[in-house]
Amino acid sequence: MKIYIIGAGPGDPDLITVKGLKLLEEADVVMYADSLVNEELIQRSKSGAEIVKTAGMHLEEMVDYMVLRAQEGKKVVRVHTGDPAVYGAIMEQIALLKKQNIEVEIIPGVSSVFASAARVGAELTIPDLTQTVILTRAEGRTPVPKYEKLRDLASHQCTIALFLSATLTKKIIREFIEAGWSEKTPVAVVYKATWPDEKIVRTTLENLDEDMQKNGIRKQAMILAGWALGEDIHDKDYRSKLYDKEFTHGFRKGALEK
Repeated sequence: MKIYIIGAGPGDPDLITVKGLKLLEEADVVMYADSLVNEELIQRSKSGAEIVKTAGMHLEEMVDYMVLRAQEGKKVVRVHTGDPAVYGAIMEQIALLKKQNIEVEIIPGVSSVFASAARVGAELTIPDLTQTVILTRAEGRTPVPKYEKLRDLASHQCTIALFLSATLTKKIIREFIEAGWSEKTPVAVVYKATWPDEKIVRTTLENLDEDMQKNGIRKQAMILAGWALGEDIHDKDYRSKLYDKEFTHGFRKGALEK
């Protein structure tokens, strides 16, 4: 018996993987987080499939339902927003499913962090500027581990992507500045990346809270911060070695200019 956990992608129903879509179309039972997953995607389920909305269900209720249908010989898929590996709360489901001897296969999806980067035309890792991306969230009602405080992470001065933090912008500004960030650091906020009502806000660290309030963004937003997000980044002379004509690698011999 097997349950499939599928990453639906950030919103646009076309951004599901081919494998994920195939499983969705084959499933007898489709369980999905209806508060986050695009209904247009779920409509691609096969005719007669049992569709179960899970936004109002607690953990044990969801797992018991999946187990019951799997034991009946049904093909069950659980559809998560974005990629299940990032803030997907899948490990707690898998732990309970394993106790019932249910196998789990995870199908990755496009995370909102990468969809947001694409929507603002950004490369998050720029040669000679930043080669690291930190995916995290600001600490609110749910604590973060001792060594993952935002100020400590921000001290690395790399690109940072903030999930689940739209209501904590004052805290973000304070902790980044305490970590030595310039108030002028570029920030891109993407509300509901790839959805029809997507909204993009280009701002700076010092204006982050004010600009998000002006635009009414207090949920479902990805906050990308760092100098790689500068709107003028394409005008600067950052170049990788990968395409440098003088750089030798396994597929090309570098040629010195004459």
